[in-house]
Amino acid sequence: MTFPVVGMIGGGQLARMTHEAGIPLGVRFRILSDTPQDSAAQVVADVTVGDYRDLATLRAFAQGCDVLTFDHEHVPAEHLRALEADGVVVRPGPDALVHAQDKGVMRARLAEIGVPCPVNRIVTDPADVTRFAQEQAGGYPVVLKTVRGGYDGKGVWIARSEADAAEPFRAGVPVLAEEKVDFVRELAANVVRSPHGQAVAYPVVESVQVDGVCDTVIAPAPGLSDALSARAQQLALTVARELGVVGHLAVELFETRAADGGSAILVNELAMRPHNSGHWTMDGAVTSQFANHLRAVLDLPLGDPRPRARWTVMANVLGGDFPDMYAAYLHCMARDPGLKIHMYGKDVKPGRKVGHVNTYGDDLADVRERARHAADYLRGTIDE
Repeated sequence: MTFPVVGMIGGGQLARMTHEAGIPLGVRFRILSDTPQDSAAQVVADVTVGDYRDLATLRAFAQGCDVLTFDHEHVPAEHLRALEADGVVVRPGPDALVHAQDKGVMRARLAEIGVPCPVNRIVTDPADVTRFAQEQAGGYPVVLKTVRGGYDGKGVWIARSEADAAEPFRAGVPVLAEEKVDFVRELAANVVRSPHGQAVAYPVVESVQVDGVCDTVIAPAPGLSDALSARAQQLALTVARELGVVGHLAVELFETRAADGGSAILVNELAMRPHNSGHWTMDGAVTSQFANHLRAVLDLPLGDPRPRARWTVMANVLGGDFPDMYAAYLHCMARDPGLKIHMYGKDVKPGRKVGHVNTYGDDLADVRERARHAADYLRGTIDE
């Protein structure tokens, strides 16, 4: 066969949905999964179970793959450089990926290229956090982040005093201190870039977080001015170009009030893989983030990122006390024939992302209510 083999490191729901996007293209797909029970391992035919932190395992997995890409950003950069030295095509490459792996490296590089970010610096101990708070952030509270390994609110603390600042240092990794931004809302700009420099930008979305976890995404962000939307898209495209990203890049943003009373944006986080803020594209865009990520890593022409409907809302389905979500399908599908349900094959645990729903239409209030109702009914927090 002449169709390429894409190897994805990681077997979570992002790999599961990327595999789904590759099926119509005839792309052959392999995954390196932690366990046979992982989300993607349940549906992908070619699965290697192994440790992504082991170079020998990575080398064996890469044999026969035309390109390697990622469902997460935790593969050691030195291993990826070794693979590239072996002639393996890795996209995004380690020099780009390190900016999503290490928040200190990311902040320093974004400052170099003039990207607006919260005031920040690496701190050494709780007393240094207090000095940062007094000198840089206008006093407590401040945000503390471990530079590596954090996600979905993990590895992030709000310190309101020097005593609060002790916990992050117990992880044994460097800690980044940032001003606590008084933001209006959170936004995300999703872009995709190919090796030859073609890039596309999806509409900027509003991302609603609950307890540090993405709850709802609204596409496009309601009430966002054309000027600020274009600014966010251009900023994300600039970051993708300057960092050499190949594939999907999510730029998480804070919308803030500017000194003149208008709005401004600050970059909060980067993700170099398909991202929760782009799940709406599976049903709401001409070409999904997953399909475009595959096109990018294979250096194919990118697909149209434009929305199919005026509004699309994605709501995450989190685990609760109701494990039999399939039983809820009857009600959800009968109530809303236009509802799109995407489940990840995960065991239901409280607070765990086990799926998402997408709704779309012309009336934002109606679209939001439909998504919220379905997600809550599947979780079991409502029963009518």
